[in-house]
Amino acid sequence: MLNIEIDNGSGFCFGVTTAIQKAEEELAKGNQLYCLGDIVHNGMECERLREMGLITINHDEMAQLHNAKVLLRAHGEPPETYELARRNNIEIIDATCPVVLQLQKRIRKNYELQMANDEEAQTRNSDLGIRNSQIVIFGKRGHAEVLGLVGQTHSNAIVIEHFDEVSQLDFSRDIYLYSQTTKSLDEFHRIIEYIQQHISPDATFRSFDTICRSVANRMPNISQFATKHDLILFVCGRKSSNGKVLYNECLRVNPNTHLIEGPEEIDRQWLDGIQTVGICGATSTPKWLMEQCRDALLEM
Repeated sequence: MLNIEIDNGSGFCFGVTTAIQKAEEELAKGNQLYCLGDIVHNGMECERLREMGLITINHDEMAQLHNAKVLLRAHGEPPETYELARRNNIEIIDATCPVVLQLQKRIRKNYELQMANDEEAQTRNSDLGIRNSQIVIFGKRGHAEVLGLVGQTHSNAIVIEHFDEVSQLDFSRDIYLYSQTTKSLDEFHRIIEYIQQHISPDATFRSFDTICRSVANRMPNISQFATKHDLILFVCGRKSSNGKVLYNECLRVNPNTHLIEGPEEIDRQWLDGIQTVGICGATSTPKWLMEQCRDALLEM
């Protein structure tokens, strides 16, 4: 008899749950509702909400909207999106995750402070040709959350995706380091150590640990879960940044790990000689989808 366990720690995080609840509440009222970008990086959940009436749009399509309701997903948006909504009389239903919202405010405040300091320094020394400070964000380029964070700095923040890119920074200038909320805590600490070792004694370096603990804490939990089973099915949309991190951790501790988006991707041959299967997923993976994968296994 095949033993199947669904990881209790997997599934939607608080921010994603809130965004989906807000969408469902509006749609239940019969209101037309647009969502700026996929509400969650999971195609099957997006399809479920589309069938309920949610219309997904991009920024160009939003620019053509007037007198409508638009939901902003948990990832957050740059200030320009709110200004566009004001001009086009668009009612914003803001589902930005509180953790992301707080991070946006911190970066914006820091940027405004550094701009004021740099202007003062340039006034004292007219030969100073560049700004003295660098706001650096450890995150995935083009990711919705990162675009919202960079937008707080009028696109002046520097984004580094991986540890290998940290050497490209100017260590003679001040560095203020932040992180996308779903990045790897270990890699973030490696970046901090490298900067500390290379920063000029005349420059300031400050780091801000802005990684969401509800996500970061999943790493040791999912690692332990993956070691308990012969086979791991990691259920996740392939666009999920958080999902890639957690999947790679499962793969590291259990090489017999497979990433699937849904039950139709399960290969029966994976079950040969297998006694226990663990099913887990990302913060963007709905519980019902993991349950569908369990049911598919039982049918096999």
